[in-house]
Order: sequence, then structure tokens, then C-alpha cells
Amino acid sequence: MAVGRHMDRYEHAGMTFELVDSAAGTADGARAPVVLLHGFPQTASCWAAVTPILNEAGHRTIAVDQRGYSPDARPRGRRAYRLELLMADVVALIERVGTGPVHAVGHDWGAAVAWMLAANRPDLVRTLTAVSVPHPGAFVRSMLSSTQAMHSYYMAMFQVPRLPEWVARRLPWVFDRMLRRTGMTDAMVARVRAEVIDAGALTGAINWYRAMPLTSPTMMNRPSRVPTTYVWSDGDVALTRRGAELTAEYVAADYRFEVLEGVSHWVPEEAPDALARLILARVQE
Repeated sequence: MAVGRHMDRYEHAGMTFELVDSAAGTADGARAPVVLLHGFPQTASCWAAVTPILNEAGHRTIAVDQRGYSPDARPRGRRAYRLELLMADVVALIERVGTGPVHAVGHDWGAAVAWMLAANRPDLVRTLTAVSVPHPGAFVRSMLSSTQAMHSYYMAMFQVPRLPEWVARRLPWVFDRMLRRTGMTDAMVARVRAEVIDAGALTGAINWYRAMPLTSPTMMNRPSRVPTTYVWSDGDVALTRRGAELTAEYVAADYRFEVLEGVSHWVPEEAPDALARLILARVQE
């Protein structure tokens, strides 16, 4: 089946978001689309090895460059990056697609947005596959009951205005070495530098962290109300198993917890076949 191209952007709240929209020929419209949400510090390109597998299985995929990353969707100030607003961007996308509820898949920060979407707008989500990042409520609890706070030291550093951006641009070896320590390859680091840092998206990307204290606790703690798969990898240096284990308490629907052994935080690039298999197992039920 030939892969067809569809939208390449959409507008919401005075901003324009870029995306990669593809489908597996005759399957277009026959099944709910799979919406793919990237994390930090990446763009929709992180799904490049996953989407062909989903397309070949007959699923349309829509991978979007989110707020702060798309060139024409970079509002100023951290308040514009509250999690509820990031969720609203995806709500607008789903409504723009117009096919009804979608299968939501998110990695890293994209998983946080997907968790919020499945909890607060279950009418728009058929299934959820969250990768790496646990439910936001479970993550907060893990900060208080494990070594998660030690693993999340960089979040405190990101709260300092302008300093992280200065380090990334003026001391590139420091920022790049941090990424390599998490499991990124040299090619992945180069892509981050080209697509995020050199492209002027770093401040918007870091503002996701700076807006964390401003997110609504009520919205953040609601459970997912759709069939959910949570994928965690035991080689993730940023996220402990404690948050992964607590996540089961935040799903009010069918739930699966899948562990990828020997895989780093960067699951979509490092284990695309295994991840696509888990996504398909969830969406094809």
C-alpha cells in the first residue's frame, strides 16, 4: 500500500503547528488515526522509525511539532506552556482531523500531554500508549517516595531564566554530553542541535519545565479513562521504576505495564519495532 500525505500544518489560538501526516493507502479513514506526541528536546522526527510500521499495519499517523517547537507556535513567557494549554493544542488537532476519537501515543513530555488528554478529554481518545513518563500524579508521588528527585535535578536547573539556553549555545559540549549520558547517539544529538537549538526552539522547549508549577493539580491528578498501555524501559536514567509502579493507580480502564529491558530513555529511536508492536497491540483490540 502506498503511503499518502495529508495535512502538513494546522492552526490554533493564533499559532500554526507543523506536522507529518501519513496513512497506509486504502486504510485511510477506515481506522482511527494514531496521534504521536514527541518529548524534550525533540520534534516529530523522533517517530520516523515507528510511523512506517504503523502505516504498513494500516494506520494513519499524525506526528506534530508541539508548542514551542513549531516555528510559528512559540509564544513568549512560561505561562503559555501550562500543561492544560499543551493539551488544548492537541484537542484542536483532533477536532481539525475530524475523524472522531484517536489513538494517542506520547513519549517523554508528549506522554504527559497524552495522559492529560486521556484523563480530561476521554471523548477524544480511543486508547493511550504512554512511553517513558508515568502518569503526572504518579511522577509527583515518586519524587517524594524514591530517588526520583535526584534523577530530576535538571528540572530545577531549567527553572533559571536564560542560563540553560546560554549553556546549550555557548558551552555545547556540556549540553551535548548530558544528552549522550541519557543514551542518545551522536546522530541523535546532532539532530537535537539542528532541529531545536539552532532552529531557535530551545526556550520554548524549556518553558514546558518552567510552567510545571503553574499546572492545575486537579487536572493533573485525574486518572486515564481509556484503555492504556504504559511502556517503561529499565535503562532510563531519568525516570525510576517507582513512578512506573504507581501509575497503575491512575488508570480507570484496562491497563498494561510493559517493560523494555536494556533500552534507554529514547525508546522510539532505540526500540522502534518493539514499541510499534506494543502500540499495535493496544490500538488493534
